Order: sequence, then C-alpha cells, then structure tokens
Amino acid sequence: MATTLISVETREVVRCDFCSLVQYRTTNSLCRKCHKPLDIEEPAPLTPQLVSTPQVATSAEAGLQVAGQVREIRRARHLSQRQLASRMQVPRTYISKIENGKAIPTLGSLERLANALEVDLRQLVRDSRSRREEEVSAILSDPFLAEIAAMLPHLDSLHRTLLYGSVRDMAAGRRRTA
Repeated sequence: MATTLISVETREVVRCDFCSLVQYRTTNSLCRKCHKPLDIEEPAPLTPQLVSTPQVATSAEAGLQVAGQVREIRRARHLSQRQLASRMQVPRTYISKIENGKAIPTLGSLERLANALEVDLRQLVRDSRSRREEEVSAILSDPFLAEIAAMLPHLDSLHRTLLYGSVRDMAAGRRRTA
C-alpha cells in the first residue's frame, strides 16, 4: 500500500481596511476591489509636513463618489433600485452595479440618472468637500450663527462645553413648552 503526500497550501484571508472586502491575500498585496494596499504600515511619528494641493480623483474614486451619491439620493426619494431602473429604462442590475462602484455610468447615463432622480446633474458628481462647503455656507448665512462662529475660536474648551450645554438645555426646554 503506497501513501501519497498531499501538500495543502494555506492562504491568508485578509479584510481590506478601505472597502472591507474579505479576500485571499493577492500576490501583489493589493485589494481585488479597490486596488488599495492590504497591508497598512504603522504611521511614522508626527512631524511637520508640507500640505500639498489635493490630487485629482482617479476614475475609480470618482465612480465611488457617484455611487454614494446615487444611493443616497435614491434612498432619500424612497425609491427602490427597481423603481429607479424603470424610470431610466435600464435593468435593475445596472443600478446595483452603479451603486456598488462596479460600473461607472457614461455622461449620457448620468444625465438620464439625474432626470430619473429629479436632481441636477452636478448633484450626482459633487464630492464630499463641496457638500461640506455648501452646508457650512448655509449655516453661516444665518447672521446669528455667523456671529457665534466668529467667537468660537476665542473660547477655551471649558467655555465651549458650557455654551453647548446652555444651548442644548434651552432647546430642550423649548421643546417641552411647545
């Protein structure tokens, strides 16, 4: 009776810190989905760094931003993927692929998508920085809030906490009396 040795290769299973995909380690140690490194080195001790201008987003990153916007707007409009697909006259799987970043829509598809979601095309392709800038400008358009915002940098942490607590208590009291 002959015995045969079988070599079983063990493969390391890892989770991507960027997109959370669980996968076998690739030979180049890059994620199969987002192509980011699977190994994150410990950051070097903090030292002063030059701040550079932000790099232009790659098409994959831009696709993920569009994907997030489409999902967020679709959910805000209480639409299912099937309903949105019906409005665009495309298969439901195409909407799923767009929302999961597996398909990047063409400009024509983006236009149809914007029409189906009843939003401006620019709303689908804006990034989180522009959304934050819009939110900040909307908040600071109120003269009262703009005046408080100008004073905040001059307060220490204790006074900020006291101010926040006072405002919270006043708002809670107002809700109880209303």
